[in-house]
Amino acid sequence: MSDDEIDETQEPEDVAATSPELLLEAERIAEALVFASAEPVSEAYIAERIPGGINVGDVMAGLKETYANRGVNLVRIEDHWAFRTAPDLSFVIHRGEREARKLTRAALEVLSIIAYHQPVTRAEIEEIRGVQTSKGTLDVLMEAGFVRFRGRRRTPGRPVTMGTTRAFLDHFGLEEIRDLPGLEELRGAGLLSGRIPPGFQIPLPLNDDEDLADDEDPLDAADLEDLGLLTPGGKHDE
Repeated sequence: MSDDEIDETQEPEDVAATSPELLLEAERIAEALVFASAEPVSEAYIAERIPGGINVGDVMAGLKETYANRGVNLVRIEDHWAFRTAPDLSFVIHRGEREARKLTRAALEVLSIIAYHQPVTRAEIEEIRGVQTSKGTLDVLMEAGFVRFRGRRRTPGRPVTMGTTRAFLDHFGLEEIRDLPGLEELRGAGLLSGRIPPGFQIPLPLNDDEDLADDEDPLDAADLEDLGLLTPGGKHDE
């Protein structure tokens, strides 16, 4: 193969990677896709729609920087992107609105345990808290969209495991579950007593919340129906 043939073969990829016009087009497409969506948009979805040869991560990082000082910010939630009101302007948006119902102390405790210990079963939550967890508390977290059923633990009784959702990350301004505050951050924020028991540790959450753990099995159709996650037509109720 001649040098000219090699150059012709490589030209489209090189141009796509370096052309300012194509990069600008990719940014405009990505911006439009995220702006038009009511839900966070996945990088895979964006990558399918921007010109080939352009790195979607670079495109989104550039857009994030562009919107860094605007009234809305482009934020990453796991591998998804969304526009959100700048934190310092949220009071303007919510002024005059009815305050959303706050979670009870019990619900916050359960949510914290699930976030840090996921995948976790109801029995494990109760063991950590030292008290029984009511179904109503879990129902509130499910209805808020913060908690989901993940799978079944490979232990006697095959208990259902629970974990947090992308909506949980979005609500609390986290890009990924590993962004949860650690021991020193919680102590610095005054959320932990100064008299912490010796050896007390904050568990490190799993980074990939979507994948099942080695001791988990996926939920099947019968499980989804029992848990009320299937509609009468047999479809998964999102």
